[in-house]
Amino acid sequence: MKKRLASLLLCVLVLPRAFADGLPDLGDVGSADLSPQAERRIGEQAMREIRWREAAYLDDVEVEGYLNRLGQRLVAATAPSGVDFSFFAVSDPTLNAFALPGGFIGVHTGLVLAAGTESELASVLGHEIAHVTQRHIARMVGNQGRSGMVMLASMIVAILAASSNPQAAEAAIATGQATALQSQLAYTRDFEREADRNGLMTLQAAGFDVRGMPAFFERLQRNSRLYENNAPAYLRTHPLTSDRITDMENRVQGLGYRQVPDSLEFRLVQAKLLALQGSAAQAARDLETRLKGKPDDVSLRYGLTRALLRSGQLTEARASMAVLKRNPPASPMVDALDAELLAASGDHAAAAARYREGLKRHPLSRSLAYGMADELIAAGQAAAASDLLRKDIVSAPDDYRLWSLLGKAELARGSRAGRHRAQAEVYRLQGSLPAAVEQLELAQRAGDADFYTLSAVDARLRELRMRLKQEREAR
Repeated sequence: MKKRLASLLLCVLVLPRAFADGLPDLGDVGSADLSPQAERRIGEQAMREIRWREAAYLDDVEVEGYLNRLGQRLVAATAPSGVDFSFFAVSDPTLNAFALPGGFIGVHTGLVLAAGTESELASVLGHEIAHVTQRHIARMVGNQGRSGMVMLASMIVAILAASSNPQAAEAAIATGQATALQSQLAYTRDFEREADRNGLMTLQAAGFDVRGMPAFFERLQRNSRLYENNAPAYLRTHPLTSDRITDMENRVQGLGYRQVPDSLEFRLVQAKLLALQGSAAQAARDLETRLKGKPDDVSLRYGLTRALLRSGQLTEARASMAVLKRNPPASPMVDALDAELLAASGDHAAAAARYREGLKRHPLSRSLAYGMADELIAAGQAAAASDLLRKDIVSAPDDYRLWSLLGKAELARGSRAGRHRAQAEVYRLQGSLPAAVEQLELAQRAGDADFYTLSAVDARLRELRMRLKQEREAR
């Protein structure tokens, strides 16, 4: 998927028959209509492949959390659609964002870094949200009938194929189906205009600067001239015309001026992505250079500290953190970085305490909660970590990070049954029910579970066995 996911929504339109022969089972695809339930099922399967099997998926709770908070702010400003939106990041330097069926929206890290303002980034998310709320994917399928359903199923295969064999995905465009591709692109331009207009209204309703949308697309268009035939991925999957930009500019003029400052979290996320890209040493040097031009920029100071930690320069990282803490911004990201520095020094008890202090200030921070549990385990307090994780799981039963940490805590405290039970839930969330059933059977045979735990394992095993049987019968 790396460096290829950007063009998947384009590629899958003309995938060779060889790909279609290996499609995953998505149930009945004979209907020309695509229901919201079917869209969600397809999107969930695609997300399982991306989240668990693709290295380009950015498994960073702070970046993903920010994208979801920004995205949900925009979703709240749209008319109710019944779609459960979810936003995620792809570690890729190209400029791209895309909407999968069912409300899953991916954003390349390159696009986050390219955004000049938070309103510009919000404008892209608003555009992608509009693709979903206007049901563009379903309408595409309605026009194409069964071939449209095959196209959607092919998306999942293409995600995997492009990872192991990028040439195969590129070859799809080079097939003799140029007419179908040209027709699809023309159809997409109509959707793009509709997404522009709806996205612009969403941007305004959510309180962002509506000028962010034409500003971002104008910069994309200017920069595209430097790419010759290798245009930014966003322009390949979202055809941009002068008419579209003019239309957006005209609409913006009628909406009035609103100056909207960027949030601290937006700038911290950008700084973190800068610290994570390329080699650790080069990232530190680049951020140090940037900081010389803006010595009081707390986000750049945060980024430099993280880059120094990543490169193993702990003395320098601690010194940089000391500067940041002279006037610390109120952010869970800063608290988490401070705790990470303590953990890197080997003081896990102090790191756990720092996470706990941060949680008092930011009780909803998932990154602080995960970090505290992990450091309690490292500090030899696995039982305390297990108790905390179980409480969190009650309110978030589908949080795979919590289950993974619980399995780690149960292993550390010597509970084989507890470890297998937690791992079963991880496999369930991965979409691997046979493996989940096997883990629960191992938990039954572990011999170290109390009556309550064993009863819970038995009940869950019956439930998952029944679900697995139903899935097999439906195939």
